[in-house]
Amino acid sequence: MNKNILILLIVQFLSAFADNAILFTVIAITLQSSMVSSWYIPALQAIFLMAFVLLAPWVGAIADRYPKPRILVLANLIKATGALLLFFAIEPLIAYGIIGVGAALYSPAKYGILPEYSQQQALLKANSWVEGSTILAILSGMVIGAKIADHSTEQALLTVLFLFIASAAITLLLPQKQPPKQTLKIGIATFYRQFKAFLNHPTCRFALINAAIFWATAATLRVILIAWAPLTLQLTSATEIAELTFFIALGIIIGSSLVPQLIPFEKLRRILIPAYLMGVLIIFLSLLSTLLPARMTLLLIGLMGGLYIVPVNTSLQALGHQGIGSGRAVALQGFFQNIAMLCAIGLYTLSTSLSLSPNHAMIILGCNILLCTTLVFLNFAKNTTPPVYKNNSQNPNE
Repeated sequence: MNKNILILLIVQFLSAFADNAILFTVIAITLQSSMVSSWYIPALQAIFLMAFVLLAPWVGAIADRYPKPRILVLANLIKATGALLLFFAIEPLIAYGIIGVGAALYSPAKYGILPEYSQQQALLKANSWVEGSTILAILSGMVIGAKIADHSTEQALLTVLFLFIASAAITLLLPQKQPPKQTLKIGIATFYRQFKAFLNHPTCRFALINAAIFWATAATLRVILIAWAPLTLQLTSATEIAELTFFIALGIIIGSSLVPQLIPFEKLRRILIPAYLMGVLIIFLSLLSTLLPARMTLLLIGLMGGLYIVPVNTSLQALGHQGIGSGRAVALQGFFQNIAMLCAIGLYTLSTSLSLSPNHAMIILGCNILLCTTLVFLNFAKNTTPPVYKNNSQNPNE
């Protein structure tokens, strides 16, 4: 691990910790309010994701046009602004939406910067480190953030505000690599052409679809757990629910660390195995009613998730870096997977209005993963080839 990757890990850890601490702070605010309807928490998740979809035509090009550390600083300051608005009791949907804008800008720069610091042999390992540190931040951010929020939401928001600013300050230690001079061509038409060209590559198409399946599953499962845990496991506080999701995060860390040994570049199609197992485990989880088996099952779900998503992210970065630009590739991935997440959460929100139980929703989610993975295997897996990564500075306009 070189110095720049180490700094990036620290920066990403602080920002991701704050992202998840503020999520459970907002959940704590919601749970403490008797006036909030059942649709409000899914709506919070949806408003956050909408920023990724609406800003996708611009954020990737911006990440490739300007030094990426500068973008990371700006994104953290935007997220800090959203936290400050929450502190002053501005409507959470608005404030959390602003945090989503910062996150949408942050993501292409965070993942797009890795190919600038890593050769092919180290890129998969660097992704494992970043994914592992991110999940560790999610894990600790959820649990610690929820505990502070249950004690004092104001104290939790001040902590988050400090972390966003600290992350921005440490980012200044990263070298400001200036991308090649080029005209900044952005907009919906350019984005559409890039998206269409990216999908024409069989491996890109395979990776994008699997990224969409994973994140739609992750987002929906997180929302379902908030309703399922009180009903089935009698967990009621934000801290108890966060401690339950701790086991998913721990599993993803373990799975991420195993990726270089189990799913190397040339064996990308192996990701379908953990995808199938993840679907089966989610169905099994719906049948449980006691805490310890639920925790162990969530740990295994997370482990399969780590084995699933890290190779996908790495392949998209490698292919994007040698083609349309790594920032643009991550933005395209974000657009595609967040559309899937919005649709999945929207369908779940609709199902709650029709009185579908969380257990039944969990079974449907697991069956959907099995169905989608089978369709991907039948239609897209055969032509998949490993990405050939070159550590260069190519960042074409389109």
